[in-house]
Amino acid sequence: MKILLVNDYGTATGGAELQMLSLKQGLIDRGHNVRLFSSHCQGVENLESSLLADYHCFGSNSRLQVLSQTVNPSSFFALKKVLREFQPDVVHVRMFLWQLSPLILPLLKSFPSLYQTAVYKAICPVGTKILPDKSPCYHKAGKVCLSEGCVTPQSWLFLMIQRQLWLRWRSAFDTVVALSHRMKARLEAEGVSPVQVVYNGVPLREMRPPLKNLPIVAFAGRLSPEKGVDVLIKAFAKIVPIFPEAQLLIAGEGKEEGNLRQLAEALKISQNVKFLGYLTRSELENTFNCAWVQVVPSIWDEPFGNVTTEAMMRGTAVIASAVGAQPEIIEEGVTGLLVPPNDEEALSTALLSILKERDLAEKMGQFGRKRAIERFSEDRRTEHFLEIYQQLLTAKSIRALRYPLC
Repeated sequence: MKILLVNDYGTATGGAELQMLSLKQGLIDRGHNVRLFSSHCQGVENLESSLLADYHCFGSNSRLQVLSQTVNPSSFFALKKVLREFQPDVVHVRMFLWQLSPLILPLLKSFPSLYQTAVYKAICPVGTKILPDKSPCYHKAGKVCLSEGCVTPQSWLFLMIQRQLWLRWRSAFDTVVALSHRMKARLEAEGVSPVQVVYNGVPLREMRPPLKNLPIVAFAGRLSPEKGVDVLIKAFAKIVPIFPEAQLLIAGEGKEEGNLRQLAEALKISQNVKFLGYLTRSELENTFNCAWVQVVPSIWDEPFGNVTTEAMMRGTAVIASAVGAQPEIIEEGVTGLLVPPNDEEALSTALLSILKERDLAEKMGQFGRKRAIERFSEDRRTEHFLEIYQQLLTAKSIRALRYPLC
């Protein structure tokens, strides 16, 4: 099968990019002819990374992005050439509304195509469905995005044009793939259908070594408001008097880093909190081998949660906010604990229950690893997509038989 993967970015930087590269390799290993099309833009600011796409077009992280994500002629002409030359059997688009723009959609109408949405961009201009005050957004995109302060007046017009183009041409996709059933429900509630669910795949790795006496809490992710890292720091501050030697490792970068450092200082726990900055996947896995528990304190409906399944594959217990896909990933009381979002008291209680009992952390980690291997492996994800590709090809064949060319 000839498969064209399409993604805004073609570097091994963000979670969506790593998933596409992993899927590409999994499909190639099964004997398929697979190519990747992306912009030439870097996915993470200030991080140099090799472009791993087979084809690329213009992309930008400058002020031009608000324009190029709405109308990017380079993406249209470059993709048109690729489709003509490669003639794929299936086109699999993941992210395309940050760089490639909706101009690519009319090109896909002649090809069996699917849209795997990694965030809520299909129904939210900023992709999070969360308001500036951190509460969930249940409005339909439009003037409310401006009145609620989610976007600037300068960007609102471009984003609304982008949205209209997406709504006009979204029928180019034969199906939409969500990362969780919670995400599927939110998409369908705003008229996006049909929607199937395929969980992200996590790489197989060895079980971490046995835990040592030093209780360590870990977080990995973007340092932005919706990730709830401030809630974690406040909850962790409540257990430091009980475990003065405890450490909180925070891996990641983002605009909230300065505020989070100030918060740790104000709570007088800066000696217990270590900001590690950006870590490669291998660096992160090696660093977090010693973690008793990894926390995912998100306050928004995360479509999935790669850090959760990565922690489980490592054999680390997980505490997560009961939002988005987390209740689908974590088996409550078995592989980890679920707490209400934005609730530092509940989070500190959950942390205390694990840090006071290392055997519980070990047991949850072992069960989590088993669940990750059985339900969230890269092989399982790849086979699921191959089933969907075959569905699309079968549907195309049936249409050809019903409506033959004259």
